[in-house]
Amino acid sequence: MKGGEENQQRAQTKVALTALSAMVAETSTFPIDITKTRLQLHGESLSSTRPTTSFRVAAEIVSKEGPLGLYKGLSPAIIRHLLYTPIRIVGYEHLRNTFVPSDHSLSLSTKALIGGISGVIAQVVASPADLVKVRMQADGRMVSQGLQPRYTGPYDALNKIIRTEGFGGLWKGVFPNVQRAFLVNMGELACYDHAKRFIIQNKISGDNIYAHTLASIMSGLSATALSCPADVMKTRMMNQAVNEENKIKYRNSYDCLVKTVRVEGLRALWKGFFPTWARLGPWQFVFWVSYEKFRQIAGLPSF
Repeated sequence: MKGGEENQQRAQTKVALTALSAMVAETSTFPIDITKTRLQLHGESLSSTRPTTSFRVAAEIVSKEGPLGLYKGLSPAIIRHLLYTPIRIVGYEHLRNTFVPSDHSLSLSTKALIGGISGVIAQVVASPADLVKVRMQADGRMVSQGLQPRYTGPYDALNKIIRTEGFGGLWKGVFPNVQRAFLVNMGELACYDHAKRFIIQNKISGDNIYAHTLASIMSGLSATALSCPADVMKTRMMNQAVNEENKIKYRNSYDCLVKTVRVEGLRALWKGFFPTWARLGPWQFVFWVSYEKFRQIAGLPSF
């Protein structure tokens, strides 16, 4: 009975530390995320066919909306991570330790599968907050074009989406979202876990900030390469709303994929690759270094 209480307390501690680390990482790297979202939406309208870059997008946000424009949609992003990150991180560790409690000798493919499953479960739960975040980030672009924003804040966005699109509208884009979550967590969690243990076992570094940094860089690159096309589809699917004629631009993620490639070419699927990687790298660095340090302070073993 005592052992069960200890395990429950340890799990609760992990959830709290994961959420705290995610909040620190999200706040630190959010300006890169909004730049990535705006860049991925670039090209949807006929008036924005001129090529652009992430630096130009970021500069445009600051010049038209001020520095705080880079944090448009931060509150729903943090709410999302309070759900998403603890479920995927703690879920992955639980599943991994269930298979191999002690020596962590699982293959990379098995870790990838576990990471993907954990990501899917977490994303389904957190999808409404992700939808609100994307809509609010896109709203900033409308303001810069002289248009009225659709929402005044996250709660207003939530209420309007439910009222105009139904409760199920909160899960709009859930399928491309889930696809992206599977791919990004397959690359991120499995690669970080595997790379860190490879670095430590081959005595490249001890279980310290150097190992965590190297592992986070490798996992960031693999996660970005795998997930960027699904991320573009997710962003565009979630941003679209029903127009006056009760029609939508994309019927499903496949329709979005086909229309994007047909109009903008295959390279459009990796729009925002640099800001995505530029965010995933620092995000993972801040998150994993913080999380590993918090675990150490709390008396928990290394991830």
